[in-house]
Amino acid sequence: MTVPGTRWRVLNQAPVQTAGRYVLYWMITARRPHRNFSLQRAIDWAKELNKPLLVLEPLRASYPWASQRMHRFVVEGMAANAACFSNTEVTYYPYLEPRHGAGSELLTTFGERACLIVTDDYPGFFIPKMLKAAATRVKVRLEAVDTNGILPISIANGRAFTTAYSFRRFVQREVRRELAHMPIAEPLLDLKLPRLKSLPAALRLRFPALTHAQLCSADATVAGLPIDQDVAPVKLEGGWITGQWQLHRFIERKLRNYVVNRNHPDEQATSSLSAHLHFGHISAHEIFDAVAQAERFRGLPDDARSDGTRDGFWGMSPSADAFMEQLVTWRELAFNTAANLPNYERYESLPDWARASLDSHDKDKRPYLYDLPILEEALTHDAVWNAAQRELITEGRMHNYLRMLWGKKILEWSESPRIALEHMIHLNNKYALDGRDPNSYAGMLWVLGRYDRPWAPERPIFGVVRYMSSDSARKKLELETYLASFAPGRQLSLDKAMS
Repeated sequence: MTVPGTRWRVLNQAPVQTAGRYVLYWMITARRPHRNFSLQRAIDWAKELNKPLLVLEPLRASYPWASQRMHRFVVEGMAANAACFSNTEVTYYPYLEPRHGAGSELLTTFGERACLIVTDDYPGFFIPKMLKAAATRVKVRLEAVDTNGILPISIANGRAFTTAYSFRRFVQREVRRELAHMPIAEPLLDLKLPRLKSLPAALRLRFPALTHAQLCSADATVAGLPIDQDVAPVKLEGGWITGQWQLHRFIERKLRNYVVNRNHPDEQATSSLSAHLHFGHISAHEIFDAVAQAERFRGLPDDARSDGTRDGFWGMSPSADAFMEQLVTWRELAFNTAANLPNYERYESLPDWARASLDSHDKDKRPYLYDLPILEEALTHDAVWNAAQRELITEGRMHNYLRMLWGKKILEWSESPRIALEHMIHLNNKYALDGRDPNSYAGMLWVLGRYDRPWAPERPIFGVVRYMSSDSARKKLELETYLASFAPGRQLSLDKAMS
């Protein structure tokens, strides 16, 4: 077996059924055929048992915020996966739930014929509850594999880190070992396994796989499904092929000046990989490898420090170091929080100091008070905020720096910090392709003080939680082109906007 023990766990007490027809890989969050520890683990088992491998990639209709935008992105990824698996001896089975509940017995039905089931471990959204329920229903061994980041989540031993500094120290101590245990880049290459001849007709009729035509016509395939049809698809395409293209484009055109340009919306200097990371169409390992190769990274020196200092740890260029800080420290801190902090997505999970300060200013008079419809339609008095919200609606993403400002203004304009968080979660998860992710929740809760410290002076509404203003953003950021692109249309008059 080639996957480190820190990467997988057994979810039930059921046995491996050696008489089963195949090993089943239930692909739910790592939706890719490359650099995927879950797929690698399933292949290991198929080799061990000399059985065919069946990859089942389903998409439910009933998950929260399911929409035409999210569905099309995933179906485009399924099309790319189908093309890749078609050239191998692995059987790939993409399933799209046509109505709520239609796939409720999908896993147990496929599991009846399996030797065991391997799936993706993921600490956020509805996945932990779904895995817990599945473990009680299937009659064979169910393993969950962590292929989320450079560090396995389990090595924190249940500790939820409260600051980026403390987590960075942890990363610096642990990452050398993990870089020696990266997932296989091409696990399907030259793979020799028995081929699955067929599946029962009754099973295929009850849970029909998407056809080649359906996969190639994602818009038509998701039209009419019982999902939010008003959240339209965006121009960014899903799938590992597009994810790899985005990665190489970033390295070739943007990485060199990333540290200088990343905060300026007009420069469009960010990687634009967050959606592909969220849906598992690309892995953090692949991104790390590509940047490391571009930087001629030869590994960490023997005397690499572990003092939590941010700059220079990787020994790459300043831009690459800054990007690694986002990819490894901040992203994986968010996954650590989701895995180890109970109710991490709720207001009550904030640090005591932040919650106490916000609560003490709960009744402060707001200069503007906007309800959710006004926010959703980007009809506030603030042109910078409106532009960010319109980018979210039309592009399915938001510039990284402006996302922080976007959240701070929602806090300032909402009746209470709890309502502000509700509004942020709704807007982000409804429209952002990378919403519902631990990284997204980390950003929204950062707005309210998570990972931060008290800031003086104490202010109305914010208390000692960090304050940000649109006026300051206008002064220090390059915004002219951005505002022209995302701030067209009418503005609500101040009289109508205030309540």
